[in-house]
Amino acid sequence: MPRIAGIDIPKEKRIEIALTYLYGVGKTRSQQILKEAGVSPDKRAKDLDEHEVNVISRIIQDGLPVEGDLKRQEQGNIKRLIAIGTYRGSRHKKNLPVRGQRTRTNARTRKGPRKTVGAFKDKAVRKPAEAASGKE
Repeated sequence: MPRIAGIDIPKEKRIEIALTYLYGVGKTRSQQILKEAGVSPDKRAKDLDEHEVNVISRIIQDGLPVEGDLKRQEQGNIKRLIAIGTYRGSRHKKNLPVRGQRTRTNARTRKGPRKTVGAFKDKAVRKPAEAASGKE
């Protein structure tokens, strides 16, 4: 199992797809990396030799923010937006959608499970009804 940028990439997959397991590398960027390294995208990850793995690792380390560096950069950008008091920063702080989506319906991924207000539990509804019917 080749290890690139601190991540074990799956050995049975084509290297073009296996590189997308790195955070910050999609299919297009994976193709660019392989073209620059001179490696066939149809090759399986287990079939790469040490030299090819080293070339790919060097290209990724030199030119691209991936994994931890990219996550830190994104978190820094969000903290900056919050610190300067932008509208987007306030949406991040409140855990609401940032890019103008509606929140009256949908937005459940960002808002979490529904918090029902004013609903009665089954037992609470039944007891007053029994008292009114004269069962004592």
